[in-house]
Amino acid sequence: MSVGISEASQQWDDQAATSHVLKPGELDLSHKVILYLEDISVSFDGFKALNNLSLAIDAGELRCIIGPNGAGKTTMMDVITGKTRPDAGSAFFGQTLDLTRLSEPEIAHAGIGRKFQKPTIFESHSVFENLELAMKTDKRVRRSLFAVLAGEQRDRVADTLRQIRLADQADRPAGLLSHGQKQWLEIGMLLMQEPKLLLLDEPVAGMTDDETERTGELFKSLAGKHSLVVVEHDMAFIEQLGGKVTVLHEGAVLAEGDLATVQNDQRVIEVYLGR
Repeated sequence: MSVGISEASQQWDDQAATSHVLKPGELDLSHKVILYLEDISVSFDGFKALNNLSLAIDAGELRCIIGPNGAGKTTMMDVITGKTRPDAGSAFFGQTLDLTRLSEPEIAHAGIGRKFQKPTIFESHSVFENLELAMKTDKRVRRSLFAVLAGEQRDRVADTLRQIRLADQADRPAGLLSHGQKQWLEIGMLLMQEPKLLLLDEPVAGMTDDETERTGELFKSLAGKHSLVVVEHDMAFIEQLGGKVTVLHEGAVLAEGDLATVQNDQRVIEVYLGR
């Protein structure tokens, strides 16, 4: 017999309380699920943007979200990041962090990073400086202590540059990068914040075929260490990523499964893919 998400969550919380102890600030992933949304509803002037939406994302998963315009994809991400408060339902990060009770900065600090479709970077600064500025540090730390950590921090920047394939562009002003490179830089800036969950909104829009392929390789390399939720319309890119696909329609989950499964779902064909 199946159980609802809230009932299962309560069972898991009870078990977790007796099985392990978390360090202060540590995210509880003892049951391998990083994000729970249950019965989330959001209305704007009578329009129901989300309608009892329930969704669970596993730790380390790369999940793709698709659906027609107005399906609720952006509103879903707004709820997860605290930009929009739901009218009803619950949203948990790990087992214990109630996202509906946290502010946007608190959610970001907890480990959720969001990338919008248009890249936001410091164009007059170098690529290296953009990553340095984005680094997650204690701003209250004394200058002398910061100097001790500088070598380690520079290594982190260098590692991220290699990861996003911009090591050879480190000293170049960010404003001179190609569109795809700017997107990678912003992803790198998010990575400097050490997120556990990345929300990526149409990340390959406007990219060349080569940039799109490289972006797919980057995302697949991040999965496992991070959890990724990718909202996208490019079916070839989604196919490259593999994994589970969730289809939203009218604010709720219409279908879920691998890409072939959802592409052959008659309901998805009718409302989104066409015939």
